[in-house]
Amino acid sequence: MSNDAESSFIVAMRVRPLLGKELDNKCKSVIKVVDEKVVCILDPTKVQEKEDYLRRDRSREKQFAFDHAFDTNTSQDSVYRHAGAPIIMAVLGGYNASVFAYGATGAGKTFTMLGDMQNPGLMVRVVAALFDRMRSDSEHKFNVVMSYLEVYNENIKDLLTPTGQYLELREDSTRGVTVAGITEYAVTSVEQTMELLHRGNTNRSVEPTKRNETSSRSHAVLQIVVEQEAKTANTKKQVVVSKLSLIDLAGSERASATENRGQRLLEGANINRSLLALANCINALATDSKPSKLVKGKKPIAKYVPYRDSKLTRLLKDSFGGNTRTAMIANVSPSHVEFEETVNTLKYANRAKNIKTKLRRNVHDVKYHVAEYKKNY
Repeated sequence: MSNDAESSFIVAMRVRPLLGKELDNKCKSVIKVVDEKVVCILDPTKVQEKEDYLRRDRSREKQFAFDHAFDTNTSQDSVYRHAGAPIIMAVLGGYNASVFAYGATGAGKTFTMLGDMQNPGLMVRVVAALFDRMRSDSEHKFNVVMSYLEVYNENIKDLLTPTGQYLELREDSTRGVTVAGITEYAVTSVEQTMELLHRGNTNRSVEPTKRNETSSRSHAVLQIVVEQEAKTANTKKQVVVSKLSLIDLAGSERASATENRGQRLLEGANINRSLLALANCINALATDSKPSKLVKGKKPIAKYVPYRDSKLTRLLKDSFGGNTRTAMIANVSPSHVEFEETVNTLKYANRAKNIKTKLRRNVHDVKYHVAEYKKNY
C-alpha cells in the first residue's frame, strides 16, 4: 500500500443463532446466507405459514451483498480472520484502523467484540495478534499506549479510572479528535492489555431489559496507539504512529418492545439519538456528493457531514471520514419477530459499502543534532 491510498470499508454481516427463549416462543429464522457474501431475508409471513391479506401481492423478501456474510455456524476465529486480520496489517503499516459492531439490541454485538472465556471476540484476538506481530519484529522498537472509555447518556466516562466525572472532547490538528483527561496506560504485553480491558468492562454500564438480560447501556471504545521506529541508529529517524479503535456500540431499541421505564427509557433514548446521528453520518458519507460544481463567482460548497450531532460521532469522526481503514460488522437476529430491526441494520450496512476513506501513512521525521544523536545511541 502506498503512502496515500483510497480504501472502502470492510463491511460484514453476522447473524446469531436463535436464543432459547426464541425457540420456546416458536420464533422462525428468516435469514439465509448464500456463498458467504449474500444475505437473503425471507418474508416473515411466508415463514409463519399464515396468510396476510394486506400483503398478499407484496413480498417483503430482500437481498443484500457484503464483503463477508457470517451465518450462525461461523466461529469467532473465522470472523477475526476475515474482518480483523486485515486491520492488524494496516496498523503495523502505519495506518489508522478501526473495527466496530453495529445492530439492534440483543443482536450479538458484544459477543462479536468481546466474546467469552471459551470464545474470545475481536477485541481480544486483534490485541493478541498485534502483540504477536510486534514481538516477532526484530527490526523495530514499539511503544504502545491504550485507553478505554464509554459514551453513556451522551457523556464520556473513563472506564479504566472511574472517577464519576465526565470528560470533554478536543480536536487537535495533529492527533485528531482526543478526549481531555482520559487515562492512558503504556502496555508491553497482551496479558497486561487484557487485564486492563477486563477492568474496564467491569466498570461499564450494563443493565437487564426485556430483550437482553445483559444489555449494554453505553458505547465502549478501546483505543490503542502504536509508535514504531527502526532500531538502526541514524541522525534522522522516522517515527510511525498509528491508532487502532475497537468499538462495541450499544444497540438501537424500541421502547414498545423493551418495555423500558424510567432510567432505562432515558438510556434507550440517548442510545437511539447517537445511533441516529451515526446513521446520518453514514448516509452523508455514502452519498456520492463531491464538493458542488463551481458556479461562476462562487466557491464550491464542501460536503457536510453532521459529526457534531452526537459525542459518539465526533469521537468516531476519524473512523468514518478520515484517514482510517475501517471494518464494520452488522449484527442481526434471525428471528421473524426482529424482521424490521434486521432490515434497518442491513440497509445502513449496505450504505456503508459506498464510503471511501483516504488512507495516509502517519510518518514523522525527527532530525537529531549530532550531540543528541550520540546521547541517544
